[in-house]
Amino acid sequence: MNTYLALIIIAYLLVVIFGYWLDYLNLSHMKKHGSVVPPEFEGHIDQALLSRTHEYNIEHTKFDFVQSVFNNVTFLFFIFVLLNFYNSWIVSLGLPFILTGLMFFLFLTYAETVISMPFDLYGTFRIENKYGFNTMTFKLWMADTIKSLLISTVLMGLVISAGLLIIQKSPDLWWFWVWCFFLAFGIFMMYISPYVIEPLFHKFTPIENEELESGIRSLMQKVGIKVSRVFKMDASKRTKHTNAYFTGIGKVKRIVLYDTLIEKMDRDEILSVLAHEAGHWKKKHLLKGIIASETIAFVTIYISYKILQSDFLLRLFHIEQDSFFAKVVVLGFIGPIVSFPFSPVFNYFSRRHENEADAFSYEMTGNNQSMITALVKLSKDNLSNLHPHPLYALFHYSHPPVLERIRRIKGLKEAGIKTV
Repeated sequence: MNTYLALIIIAYLLVVIFGYWLDYLNLSHMKKHGSVVPPEFEGHIDQALLSRTHEYNIEHTKFDFVQSVFNNVTFLFFIFVLLNFYNSWIVSLGLPFILTGLMFFLFLTYAETVISMPFDLYGTFRIENKYGFNTMTFKLWMADTIKSLLISTVLMGLVISAGLLIIQKSPDLWWFWVWCFFLAFGIFMMYISPYVIEPLFHKFTPIENEELESGIRSLMQKVGIKVSRVFKMDASKRTKHTNAYFTGIGKVKRIVLYDTLIEKMDRDEILSVLAHEAGHWKKKHLLKGIIASETIAFVTIYISYKILQSDFLLRLFHIEQDSFFAKVVVLGFIGPIVSFPFSPVFNYFSRRHENEADAFSYEMTGNNQSMITALVKLSKDNLSNLHPHPLYALFHYSHPPVLERIRRIKGLKEAGIKTV
């Protein structure tokens, strides 16, 4: 076996095994430290709910492990056994470059969707049902799946066709123009998704609580955000999980509240959550995230361009037919191996942004207690692990662990932070 290929396989297996070890470490830590109700949760959860939380997290981790092993074995089998045959078959059709690329990637997408369906069904109708989260019927699940597949076909078709057309028309500078196209398309999707795609899955109606809407508008005016509409989303048709989010580009925002959030939280808690989301906008976290991700994408796509210029990947993985598309798939196999060590860095900045947004929420509302009770309710309702292992959190948590977050929020008032 080629030395380079052996090193790639070893690196892939090390990343996978390390991920499984982190899962084991996390569960062991939860079993060891999670039997005592933290002071922050006294009166909100009891031993019975704590045991149910443990069971939910253990079952989810075991299920994710089985799915991950299956996916990894399937992916390795495809890369090292099927890819050569699949690529040769597609190339043998003798179709134009763009049409060949469409078939190559869309067929893979359909295959992945079919393979993942049994896991999605089990996770939704077995685990989420068992712990009271799922409210979706099988009919609705099928409708969502079909709509998602149709939408992804259209969007992927447009993106792949445009990308391959750029590559065809500008063989020496396509990496730059493809990067520009992806950036523009991503911003375009951020704008149209709330108005075109999301309504295909959810019903959005104005919130009926005038006092709550008035409080939201007053809060956003204080922040400097103009609110176009405040909507309630029928999330309860699919899940009992709660959420709220902003959409829109610039200072004009559309605010969406899950109906489950409105049902479970009081006015001050909802305002604290929205002030937190407003903090992300005010602190320019989204803009910083876009700049960081696009800078990384710029460098990545240039390096990919240089690699794809040669036949090194084809020879390394013993691909017989020269194919740009096979090279891209192989590059997609190597990419996550290279990026894995950087995940703690990305998560660190994400957690720091969350802490900044929490502080902003307190500055705007002057009420840290409502944010704390909102976090307690979210953790309780979602059966969140209250005691993640620090190393696991380092690699997997984009938000600070909830106990760490609550204690930090408690300290904001003591630190004498000024409120508006």
